[in-house]
Amino acid sequence: MTAPDPADPPGPADPPGPSGEAAAARGADRALRAAARHSAGRLAAASACSVAAAGAALAEPAVLGHTLDLLLRQDPSGARWTAWCAAVIAAEVLLDAATARLGGGVDARSTAWLRRLGLGRLLRTAPHHAARHSPGELSARLTAQATTAGAVPTAVMGTAVALLPPLGALVALFLVDVWTGLAFLAGLPLLVLLLRAFARDSGASVSRYQEVQLAMAGRLVEALAGARTIAAAGTAEREQARVLARLPELGAEGRRTWRIYGTTVARTSALMPMLLYVVLGVGGMRLADGALGVGGLLAAVRYAGLAAGVGAVTGRLAAVVRGRAAARRTAALFDLPELPQGDRWLPEDGPGTLELQGVRVVRAGAVVLRDVDLLIPGGTTAAVVGRSGSGKTTLAAVAGRLTACDAGRVLLDGVPLDELSGEELRRETGHAFERPALFGKDVAAAVAFGGGRAAPDRHAVRAAARAAGADAFVRRLPEGYDTALPDAPMSGGELQRLGLARAFCRAGRLLVLDDATSSLDTVTAREVERALTHDVRPGTRLVVAHRISSAARADLVVWLDAGRVRATGTHAELWRDPGYRAVFGDGAEPGPHPRPAAEPPGREAVR
Repeated sequence: MTAPDPADPPGPADPPGPSGEAAAARGADRALRAAARHSAGRLAAASACSVAAAGAALAEPAVLGHTLDLLLRQDPSGARWTAWCAAVIAAEVLLDAATARLGGGVDARSTAWLRRLGLGRLLRTAPHHAARHSPGELSARLTAQATTAGAVPTAVMGTAVALLPPLGALVALFLVDVWTGLAFLAGLPLLVLLLRAFARDSGASVSRYQEVQLAMAGRLVEALAGARTIAAAGTAEREQARVLARLPELGAEGRRTWRIYGTTVARTSALMPMLLYVVLGVGGMRLADGALGVGGLLAAVRYAGLAAGVGAVTGRLAAVVRGRAAARRTAALFDLPELPQGDRWLPEDGPGTLELQGVRVVRAGAVVLRDVDLLIPGGTTAAVVGRSGSGKTTLAAVAGRLTACDAGRVLLDGVPLDELSGEELRRETGHAFERPALFGKDVAAAVAFGGGRAAPDRHAVRAAARAAGADAFVRRLPEGYDTALPDAPMSGGELQRLGLARAFCRAGRLLVLDDATSSLDTVTAREVERALTHDVRPGTRLVVAHRISSAARADLVVWLDAGRVRATGTHAELWRDPGYRAVFGDGAEPGPHPRPAAEPPGREAVR
């Protein structure tokens, strides 16, 4: 089990305490085993090449030493052994290259697998689960941490195989000559110091790789900021592809980093001559005494070089430890619960009747909605009012199935929402939020954004923008509806109007507006309410309201108090209750707003 990292405090997905750490470590190990199985064939091939390369490395000094002795004695078999030397050296070089290539591929595949699994689970969970982690933390888990974790399978394999040449070389060194073996052991502390200096100075080679990672993290933060919009639109897979679109570039940078790493490792051989000189000096004295032949001296020096590789095992073990710690953080995303979906469809031409039966929602141990029973007839505009913290936003999320209830059920036209297919759910339920997130290359694409039905054409996009009061300011933009979003600075009210236009453009039989007009002025808000009645596809409206005018214009008012439905009725009926009047502030006027008269024929409806 890895020790807790002080820089990564326990969070909701990382329970504190020994049992939580043990569970997190087990989850990380399961994720790493699954990642290894994902590239099992390549990992097995890399292991085989690495073991074969270790065998060739161990055989090379003995073969070289024996060949040299034969050549010095002018033995006829020396030519044959020279060929063997060339074959062993070539095999070692080729096998090392194959191991590096296969290992880099395993790392890339494991990292991509961890990222895809974590991101897919993150975008398919309820938005409130994703909100338990900050965007920066989630970005780190899916970028840098996933990269470190993805290297664990090859690091474990490499650590095990890396022990073979140093241990075998040390044994062979003592077999060749005991004194050269002792000389190597005496110089081992110096080798450790040299390797430590190398580890300290080798971090600069990954800077370009991290630059691409940060670019991907930026897209990820955008997606996380709009998690509710993505969930409401049913476009999790599309956004997953957008966030991961630069993976090929990241792969190219990763391969470049591996090449730099290989070159750096090759150059570090220059840091070890002092140790080899000690062995060479002792071996030379043994040669002068006649206790060691020329070939034996060559073998001793070569085996000393191989034994010096034992220091690299420490670095590999450190990589495994870091990778498991990173995997623990990344694997925490795999435990995020997905919203279950069914395969049912709604009845044709249903009116949009919304019914909540005994709905109970618990968040962080506190009951947010408590045994809510509510029936909203199809075609009704229902305003949800209540003091801050009464559960209005949670009720809106449950009604549109952006989150699941812990007890009870929600039905639309008699069908439980958790039994609907994802496509049908997002086709027939629309959402608009207080702070909408816009996605797309330009304004028109942002209004048309969504899933579950065919993409609306430009005519429908403009009709929806007119209904939301957004058409006028969009036409004033440099390129109108073709203006790129980064080039279209908008106020909070303009942003809300585009969010409303998006909801109107894809309105189904149920439309949920969660405080979606809070940034609009009173006149614009009334125009939007009128358009919602006459210019948008008919259906049921559930409106989280703070304005008296919104409640007064609604067919039905749902008054929430501390997570319970305190009363339902028309605004005029509830206004008699002092507690209801207090929801809108002391001294609030009843503000009667007669419902607008029917529009003349010919008005264009947003479908």
